[in-house]
Formats: sequence, structure tokens, C-alpha cells
Amino acid sequence: MELAASSLRAIERDWAIAVRRDTAFLEQIVRAVQGPFHLVHPESFADNLSEFQEVLRRHDVQGHVYFGKKANKSGAWLPEIAKLDGRVDVASIPEFVHALANGIRGESIGVTGAAKSDELLWLASRHHATVAIDALDELERAIAIAGQSTGLYILLRVLPPTAPDSRFGLNDRDFDIALTRCAEAKPHIVMEGLSFHLDGYAVKPRAELALALIPKLLKARAMGLKASAISIGGGFACSFVSEKDWKAFKETCHPGQFHANKTFSHFYPFYQSPTGAGMLDAILDSPAEGGNLAAELRNHEIRLFLEPGRALLDGAGMTVFPVQGYKQNQDYGIVTVAGLSMSMSAQWVNSEFLPTPMLVQLGPERPQELTRAAIGGSSCMEYDVLTWRKVPFEARPRYGDLIIYPNTAGYQMDKNESSFHQLALPPKIVVSEQDNRFVWRIEQ
Repeated sequence: MELAASSLRAIERDWAIAVRRDTAFLEQIVRAVQGPFHLVHPESFADNLSEFQEVLRRHDVQGHVYFGKKANKSGAWLPEIAKLDGRVDVASIPEFVHALANGIRGESIGVTGAAKSDELLWLASRHHATVAIDALDELERAIAIAGQSTGLYILLRVLPPTAPDSRFGLNDRDFDIALTRCAEAKPHIVMEGLSFHLDGYAVKPRAELALALIPKLLKARAMGLKASAISIGGGFACSFVSEKDWKAFKETCHPGQFHANKTFSHFYPFYQSPTGAGMLDAILDSPAEGGNLAAELRNHEIRLFLEPGRALLDGAGMTVFPVQGYKQNQDYGIVTVAGLSMSMSAQWVNSEFLPTPMLVQLGPERPQELTRAAIGGSSCMEYDVLTWRKVPFEARPRYGDLIIYPNTAGYQMDKNESSFHQLALPPKIVVSEQDNRFVWRIEQ
């Protein structure tokens, strides 16, 4: 049965369509793991990274693409980064060590996040990683550690003028003090450049702030500092559904479409434009005095760093839950799956993952009748709900079927997972193609 245009059908990659249609392939995995699992596809990740790198090359802009590692804990992406000479952005010692163990050289690691521990700063120094410094006291600790180790490469993170209440970044007064301290701390401290992070997914603010930082870089150079890079952070948009479906959903959305008349403070914009590497292209093409931002970067020999997470994972994974039960509740049903909402959820920001989950029917044939249902987890908590929206299925789900959530690799898979009820966390299954067929392995 064909679903309505406003059903928020997910945009899918070819590999994902082929895998979810291969019921024998999925049943093999189900028998092996006995519960929910995440499928990850490193080749799609590599394609996304290559597209970002190609945009830099096309604009003749020197720079590096850092994978924001917090977006997904899998190690399957890291060898792809190493092969493509990409970089990784980490915020903890375990993330740093995981990157090293998967072939990422220290000089290809960036360290960001709130105030770093002395141990993390020391590790970054030993491996020649680049650290984004967020505050003056952190800078002083970095200078002390650099003097006792092998030096330290840093970026100074600036407080965006449009976000004066942010707890991250150096204000103008602290920035000037930091420049002076960096100049005094040479050669132990190498000030590589500046960084920022903006909320939202808009092109214009990122281009404008990058342009506004160029005079600050030139000021730093006049003080004898290297100052040759600007990191514009992450926030690269993705589209999960079509523009038509997203517009129709927003125009008709009301509490009655959700189990228990649930309301939400906001939704991620599941349709956006431009997205991914196209958004980077638009940023570099933004108008500037020298023609565009790319020209300004070239004219001043400034490298561009960026830290996409979700955008590099777009289309690179999906999540599968076995159905444990179904019951009718008034004019719609409730599906209960093996697993918890914490393994595939946007509820940690009081929201909902809206691309429509898909039903894989296993076992004997059954009548095909359009059924709408919400989807709950297998705990005893009322709020353990994966999908509050009454989503359309072609048939009534039953025990042994599978529910597939599309395009979940970016932040949905493991950011919020919990082993509540002593349930094992869903394993990640790495999917690849050999001899024109899909093969899989459980990631250790």
C-alpha cells in the first residue's frame, strides 16, 4: 500500500534500501544478536567525507575536515578517515585513544570541548594534536604543560558576538590577553589560529563570522604568531525527508497525531537546503570584499577547518528493533519492540525522530491493511517511547517482525543509550559489500 505524501518517508541510500529488502540477511543478524542492533555502512561515510574534501579542492582552499566523533562512537569510520587523510575531533581521553588505535595520527586529531583536563592536554602535546583553548585558565595550564612536554598546537576559541551568553569562547578582553600570552609562550605554544561554533544550520552566520575573524588573525600574525587557520565548527545541515513531505507535516501537525496527545518544544529541521558538502560550498561562495570567502582565505593564506559530525554520517546507518508485541489502543495501535527508546531517541531534547520507521514483515503472509501505531520500548516506563507519532504501516505489526529506523547514524544511535533493566546495548553491525553481495560483522 502506498503511503501518503505527508508520511515523512525517509530519503534512503541504495545500500540501505537493498539491505532492508533482504529479509534473509536481516534474519541472520537477528538470530546472532537476539535483540536490537545498529547497522553502519563505512562506505557511505567515506563518500560524504570525500565530498567535503572535494569542495575544498574545487575552491583551492587549504584545510581539513574533522569528524566530530561524539556524533557516533563506532570505530568503523576511523579507518576510512585515515585512508582519506581526514581528521578527527575528540573531547576526551578515551576518544583520543580510540582514534589513535584505529590509525589516526596524533597530528590529525583536534581536541575541543569544555575545560580539558591536564591529562588530556598532556596527551595532545605528546601526539602533536591541536587543542581549541576555551578560557584563560585553560591557556595557562596548557602553557605549563607545553613547557614540560613537546610543545602544544592550539586554536583560540572565540565567543560569537551573536551568542554573548554562551559558556564557550573567549570574549574580546580575554582574547587580547590570550594573544599576548601566546606570544610570550613561544616556542612552546604554537597558535595555529582561531575557532568558533554556532548553533543552528545557517550558511550566512558562519561565513560572516569567518570573515570577521580574518583581521584578528592578521593582528595575531603581527605579534609573531603562526595564526594561519580558522575552524568554523560543525552544524552542517542534513535532509532526512523531502521538502514536500516536511512542508505538509509542519502545516498539519497537531497533538492528535501523537500518542497521548504529546506535544514537543521543537523538532530538528528534517528538511534543509543546502546540506552537507553543498552547505560548505555555499559558505565558501558567500560574498566578501575579495569576491567570496574562499578568495579571502586564499589571499591571506588561511586554512579552513570544519568539524561536521551528523553530516558525515548522513545515510551511513540505520537501527533495527524486533517487534515484541502489538495492541490496539482506540483508533491506533501500540507496537512494543525489544529494546529501549534510549537507543534511538531524540527525547533527550524533548523532541522526536520524525522520519517514518519501516516494517519488515517476517513469517507467514497476513492481510495488508493500513495500520497506524506509536512505538514503545520494552521497559515499564510510560515515557519509554521511541515514536510518539502514530505512524502508518502497511500491515499490523506482529511478534518477530522488524521495525527499521532509517538514517540514524548521526547522534541517534548511541548518544543517549542506557543498559536500563540490565539489557545489553544494541551492537553495531558493520555492513560492506564483497563480490556483489552484502556481508556483515559485529563490531567489537
